[in-house]
Amino acid sequence: MKRTRAALAAAVMALTGPVASAQKLERALPLPPQNQTPKTEDVQAMLAALPDKAPVKPRRPRRVLVLGKALGYVHSSIPLAARTIEEMGRKTGAWSTTVTYDAADINQKNLAQYDALFLASTSGPFLDDPEDAAVTAARRQALLDFVRGGRGLAGMHAATVGYHQSLPAPEALPPPPQGSPPPLGPNGFPIQAPATQLGPDTVVSTWPEFTRLLGGLFKFHWNDGQVVTVKVDEPDHPLNVAFKGRPPLRVMDETYTFARNPYSRRNLRVLTSVDYAAMSAEDKAKEQYPRSDGDYALSWIRREGQGRVFYEAHGHSERVYAIKPLLVHLLYGMQYVLGDLRVDDSPRP
Repeated sequence: MKRTRAALAAAVMALTGPVASAQKLERALPLPPQNQTPKTEDVQAMLAALPDKAPVKPRRPRRVLVLGKALGYVHSSIPLAARTIEEMGRKTGAWSTTVTYDAADINQKNLAQYDALFLASTSGPFLDDPEDAAVTAARRQALLDFVRGGRGLAGMHAATVGYHQSLPAPEALPPPPQGSPPPLGPNGFPIQAPATQLGPDTVVSTWPEFTRLLGGLFKFHWNDGQVVTVKVDEPDHPLNVAFKGRPPLRVMDETYTFARNPYSRRNLRVLTSVDYAAMSAEDKAKEQYPRSDGDYALSWIRREGQGRVFYEAHGHSERVYAIKPLLVHLLYGMQYVLGDLRVDDSPRP
């Protein structure tokens, strides 16, 4: 009979020490391997929804590296997301794909053979080696240099939960002594005060360079099963071809909202967003401290140095990978980050 890491640690420490020691042992135990095999029925549904051809011919043979490593919540859809990129590239001829679940593959030498990196819900500190700070620093720098040097980065769903940390709500913190500066978070910025236009943000990035590169940091989600209407912010943008001339797309998924730092339309070009006006007051009320501007982006593109970034917020549920318009949108986004589909990616505040 299989046992969880927590159960194994507790069973061992029942004979040798208190619960606190069991918790320490649980943290020390190796993580179980991530599942790397999508369900057959999910693959079949995805294959049936794949677009037939790419919008443009690749300028040269392209290679994509998919990373599925997660050190936060491990989404069951990660293997399906990886398979989707693999099958999409194969069917359209737009790229070939290598899939890895090993963060050690993010290094200067290995990345040199790829044109884009796809992050499949890589939650948590997905590149870090807790035993070696130098290895962690090298992996992080390799990713930044890869994109800034002219390659592409695409992120799906929980990529924006990478290097995410929740802090106590400001009202839960003891007041600082009179005249002292406000408490700082790990990124060096003051913890958000409650009396602001948007309400308190109690999440920060533990790797701000990556979070700024990607364009957003997860704040809240409506639970899976919530239906949202997708608003197409720029109907005539080339990356939004999938939605043109169609009725508004309604998606049932776990839909993210983003902290206001670093998300800003001044830094990225929003392609789609939640049609907040179409959401019921009851559903809006599920989010504490909602944005007063009602700006809930779902997908965007941005420049980073000489490189390109595309992000799509949906992808929690396997059902998302059978929605043809979203797959077409993803295909166009991938050809953008690969450098084959050249579009206007300047911010539109």
